[in-house]
Amino acid sequence: MNQRRQSSGHGHTVGLLGRGAECTRLDEMIIGVRAGESRVLVVRGPPGVGKSALLEYAEDAVTGGRVLRASGVESEMELAFATLHQLCSPLLVGLRSLPVPQRAALETVFGMREGAPPDRFLVGLAVLSLLSGASEERPLLCVVDDAQWLDRASAQVLGFVARRLLAEPIGFLFGTRRPEAELGGLPELEVTGLTDADAHALLNSATHARLDQPIRDRIVAETKGNPLALLELPRGLSMTRMAGGLGLLNADTLPGHVEQSFLSRIQELPEQTRLLLLIAAAEPVGDPDLMHRAAERLGVTLATALAGGTDGLLTIDERVTFRHPLVRSAVYRAAEAKDRRAVHLALAEVTDPQVDPDRRAWHLASAAAGPDEAVAAELEQSAGRAQARGGLAAAAAFLQRSVAMSEDPARRADRALAAAGAGLQAGDFQAAHRCLDTAERDARDEWGRTRTQLVRGQLAFASGMAGDAPPLLLDAAQRLEAFDMDLARETYLTAWGAAVFAADADSQLRISRAIASLPRPQGEPRLIDQLLSGYGLLVAGDRAAAVSVLQEAVPALARMASQDFLRWGWIVVGLGTSLWDEGIIRSMFARGVRLTRDTGALADLTVYLTSLAGSTAWAGDFAGAAALVAEAELFAAATGSPMAPTGALRLESLRGREEEASALIGAVIEQTRAGGQSLGLGVAQWSAAVLYNGLAKYEQAALAGRAASEIHEPWISTYALAELVEAAVRISDEDLARGALERMVDAMEACTTDWALGTSARTRALLSDAAHADELFREAVERLGRTQLRPELGRAHLLYGEWLRRERRRGEARQHLRTAYEMFTSIGMEAFAERARRELLATGETVRKRTVEASSSAELTPQERQIALLVRDGLSNPEVGARLFLSPRTVEWHLRKIFTKLSITSRRQLREVMPRGEYESTPGKELTG
Repeated sequence: MNQRRQSSGHGHTVGLLGRGAECTRLDEMIIGVRAGESRVLVVRGPPGVGKSALLEYAEDAVTGGRVLRASGVESEMELAFATLHQLCSPLLVGLRSLPVPQRAALETVFGMREGAPPDRFLVGLAVLSLLSGASEERPLLCVVDDAQWLDRASAQVLGFVARRLLAEPIGFLFGTRRPEAELGGLPELEVTGLTDADAHALLNSATHARLDQPIRDRIVAETKGNPLALLELPRGLSMTRMAGGLGLLNADTLPGHVEQSFLSRIQELPEQTRLLLLIAAAEPVGDPDLMHRAAERLGVTLATALAGGTDGLLTIDERVTFRHPLVRSAVYRAAEAKDRRAVHLALAEVTDPQVDPDRRAWHLASAAAGPDEAVAAELEQSAGRAQARGGLAAAAAFLQRSVAMSEDPARRADRALAAAGAGLQAGDFQAAHRCLDTAERDARDEWGRTRTQLVRGQLAFASGMAGDAPPLLLDAAQRLEAFDMDLARETYLTAWGAAVFAADADSQLRISRAIASLPRPQGEPRLIDQLLSGYGLLVAGDRAAAVSVLQEAVPALARMASQDFLRWGWIVVGLGTSLWDEGIIRSMFARGVRLTRDTGALADLTVYLTSLAGSTAWAGDFAGAAALVAEAELFAAATGSPMAPTGALRLESLRGREEEASALIGAVIEQTRAGGQSLGLGVAQWSAAVLYNGLAKYEQAALAGRAASEIHEPWISTYALAELVEAAVRISDEDLARGALERMVDAMEACTTDWALGTSARTRALLSDAAHADELFREAVERLGRTQLRPELGRAHLLYGEWLRRERRRGEARQHLRTAYEMFTSIGMEAFAERARRELLATGETVRKRTVEASSSAELTPQERQIALLVRDGLSNPEVGARLFLSPRTVEWHLRKIFTKLSITSRRQLREVMPRGEYESTPGKELTG
């Protein structure tokens, strides 16, 4: 686009006028890729600013490497994985080398085989593996232009892959007009207009008319140095208008003005040439044969249409390409509606319904002058195919178009409801709301209106309107009872879970009472029925009865089908927390990690990793928790999923690092409050209470404990009561302490696990007389010693030792305080260790302040530690890569760093320097009975 100049820096003779800094940035990128490093750059700027020229510059600079190129096409944004297929098609011969799940994922989304729709992040891992394999032969540069028009499925996968590149000789270069969410956080190069001097030079090269300097100055100023405008505007203006300086009058936006300039040139062309341009504009593939056959149907002869040329606006070669995307839009917008419909109909007629049924359906829809039931049906079928390939956004788009094409109100209502569901799954909540309004308006019976209400409740819950979701879902569940009792029960469970997430006490009570009035299910109760009954009793009935029902459900956990766990796991975990059963909690989180990792469901994987990190920290395995936190953060960044850092918060609050923990408390409160998830607020305040009890800041601990205990949900609020009692005793607020203790005992008296009974004994001892306190502390130490909750056991020793010191039993006090101090120090609970050390000093014992001994793997980053543990356990590089969504080459790159840090030379030696510890986290272990 801009004038070329010589550049001797790197052996290629290309350069761009006024783009020295940009070319240098691209040169550095290519040099890095040649050297075996990964590089990613998003070139961003307005239309015509020269992004495509810069991408071509980078392509020209690739010597000894391979370039893969793709472009987003505006009319193809509804075709799932269209751009991804365009980019990867030259590499599909390498599919045979991929692991079976990855190969199947790519073959499914590219329509090469039938199968269940794969998660888009499994597709991303497959593309990463495909590109990584290709780069072993020679460096690879992937160029994706017009990224603002990528179909959403392709954008998500390409953004994921770009973030996962590290040690491969692969460069990713995107050109886009605006910031794209899927590419957010990637390195950017913003391209702006040329400087005045360069703009004048370019304008002079494009105009032969003698122009006064003020006129030139005005053109440069109003184009803001946009190269396309400087080159193209003079071609579309008469000499008189140029010389008079009137060329830019009445211009709205610069792209619009450039487009108008193209229009002026188009209008000068013969009628058959203009029609040929319209066919090319409406046909997104750029297939010359397809364009030729469509032209014949419309009576256009290529020889005649091209006899006088196209004024450089269109090139017909192996592909049909326009001078610039603005030419395409100018041609299409300038045509009359009847001509556009005729062109789309011709293209539909020449498109093979077996090979490309979805583009054919889209053309038919564009050719229709009004609603057409046959076209609506074809679009509905296209939506089904898109959904089968995992293209949820594409399925939603086809269904929305199908709604507009529907003649029959009943069919329109059904399609609108399906479109709303697809939009919900794709995360397009605004479009889903619009479709629900249509479905509700056109529904012809109560069943249709009830289903609409169900999706509306699901949409409210998914879109973060936590306060709106419970009443909507309750209403849907009650109405569903007349049609489908199983679906009604599932909806009640979702409603109850939504009410707990929102800490909506009124909705929890109303939903629980409605559950209690349900008829008993016929036959053997399902796990979901047992959970529903037990959870309802937790809020609106006898807690002892609730615990009994939930205990009966435990054996069914091991038999729970994987697909059911993926749907209901987020609420099934509540069974373990209700029973105070640490084994069930960690087992459920571990199963969630394994299943979501196996299926590639990274958004849910992040949730389970975060939860497992919190429970791992609670078991005293801080290194394992840190590795899980790092993995969760890695996937959250890769997927763009906003995830409250509750796992990291639990870890830092137990460590007792006030500055780090306080920042995380603020982050969790902000994120969960914005989403209306008051359950997260409870986690933040409970963690704050733990933090401040460790720091011996009891006033603050009491404030946080009270805040957490007053949040209306059945789990975290109970855990927080133990913290509140401890803090209230230390600030001598006996009324507060006794009130909290009474609530805690009432909430957990029916639970019979060592964790529950040990925590209860430890807390009751704080408010008991001497004889009973001694007995209760001993019981607490004994019971918590049978759990894996080492921090809780350490705290029992600490509280017992503190009490013994105040009872002047210094010898016994030293024994328990020393045990607590050693435990806290070995775990890494810095604040509680310091609290125990001060108590030991008060007994007259000399204690040197020390920190946790550095282990052989202490200097590893959390991700390096995760890789080292997996390799130690026998996983190969491809297996580690599949688990952590890394390429095998990146795993090998990390391993070299790990070996250097640990001063070892082989994988076998990892077993020696990183032996499996007694309390080490084992995320793969599951509940078996």
